[in-house]
Amino acid sequence: MADHTAMPATSEKAQVPPDVVSAGSYDSRTHSGEEAGSFERPKTWMYRSIKVGPFKLPYYASPPFQLLIVSLVCFLCPGMFNALGGMGGGGQVDPRAANDANTAVYATFAVVGFFAGTITNTLGIKFALSFGGIGYSVYVAAFLCYNHTQNYGFTVFAGALLGVCAGLLWTAQGAIMMSYPSEDSKGRYISWFWMIFNLGAVIGSLIPLGQNINTTTNSAVNDGTYIGFLVLTFLGAVLAWCLVDAKNVVRKDGSKIILMKNPTWQTEIKGLGETFITDPYILFLFPMFFASNWFYTYQFNGVNLAFFNTRTRALNNTLYYIMQIVGAFVFGYALDQAKVRRSTRAKGAWAALFVLTMIVWGGGYAFQTGYTRGLVNAGSATKNDPSDDYVKKDWTDSGYIGPMFLYMFYGFYDAAWQTTVYWFMGSLTNNGRKLANFAGFYKGIQSAGAAIIWAVDNKGVPFMNIFASCWALLAGSLIIALPVILMKVQDTVPIEEDLKFSDETIADVAPQQTLNQKS
Repeated sequence: MADHTAMPATSEKAQVPPDVVSAGSYDSRTHSGEEAGSFERPKTWMYRSIKVGPFKLPYYASPPFQLLIVSLVCFLCPGMFNALGGMGGGGQVDPRAANDANTAVYATFAVVGFFAGTITNTLGIKFALSFGGIGYSVYVAAFLCYNHTQNYGFTVFAGALLGVCAGLLWTAQGAIMMSYPSEDSKGRYISWFWMIFNLGAVIGSLIPLGQNINTTTNSAVNDGTYIGFLVLTFLGAVLAWCLVDAKNVVRKDGSKIILMKNPTWQTEIKGLGETFITDPYILFLFPMFFASNWFYTYQFNGVNLAFFNTRTRALNNTLYYIMQIVGAFVFGYALDQAKVRRSTRAKGAWAALFVLTMIVWGGGYAFQTGYTRGLVNAGSATKNDPSDDYVKKDWTDSGYIGPMFLYMFYGFYDAAWQTTVYWFMGSLTNNGRKLANFAGFYKGIQSAGAAIIWAVDNKGVPFMNIFASCWALLAGSLIIALPVILMKVQDTVPIEEDLKFSDETIADVAPQQTLNQKS
């Protein structure tokens, strides 16, 4: 008989569909709460629904509410970082300090990120997220200081510290986003997170837009912009402590997250190595991970900073992140279409990404043929007339609309890529411990690529060369990942398969009512 001590007793008598109970397996995550049966939540505040006026929100320890909190943390921390980075050069006229700081960010991020799943599984998600938020505050403070002291060393140090902090923050975030929802809602959860997170970047972009709206020259953003970002990032670090521990999260149907009951440094380091033994196919996704942040440097510095003046950069930044929200919504909901088998959806998502890669970056090639880094640096508008001053585009200039739409679609493409990669990982397993390692691999390898390309940009490599590397990496990584999409994405992952990577049993994670029926 199954052990019934792990879950609370049930009092509500909703019937569980027959297909949920089988001779040897159970997976509540393929069914919504309405289908899989109800349960009696413990009588504590965490498990009571929250009423706000006429609205009834999910209970505090539910996956949707926990996702909301982690989304708001990223709204306030990485969201502000993205808004600042999207200005090009960290809001400075000369991008060298920001480039070196970003190289430091992603260099340390790459190292820490690879082991961040182990650290997060051991120390917990609240610590990982809050510590990560502090790193963003220090990073913003360094640029505020740079405005007055030109303290290059502090800026680079802040970047290196942020890499350590962000490795933990993003690994915890990824584990929550991929392991908390049921299988049939992972696309929507990723979509919700990406929309809220990028809303932070939209609002963050409105700060420099409002403060520099009358600045038609090319100048650094003012102190008020940095101070606003500093306050918001600190609030994000504090908000992280409002999360509950993963072991206390209960889905609508009563099932829990698959974790380790008593994680230690030894078990988690061992688990990191076991990931490569049990899931070696993850290596085929590494090129997609590597490519996923490579193109930011080109978009922010090679396009926005090089081609537009300060206030137009701020406007472009806002539009870029609005399109991120649109892209996340479109792809997130498309990936959860229940009428189509998940394995079929995976193939369709791959095809959609490949087509988008050809269309968006094909348009980018046509745009990039119109100017070079040499022309921008030399202040020359044309190759034939070096005496002409190179004037960066303002939104009032003729010919602005085309580049504006291209930049918007760069934002849409980024959200489509990130959302789909997370969904691919989430479709391979439902084990929270394993997904924390996957998220760590993703952010670590992603950051290694970013560190390299920020350093390359700082060497003054031609814009067209950097553009070509972006396009080639994106298209090539999709081709390398195709075998995983074709052979490893299943319509559902049996719970027995997920439990192999933990010390939990079905009794620890399945709804009590279902266990009673199995007994």
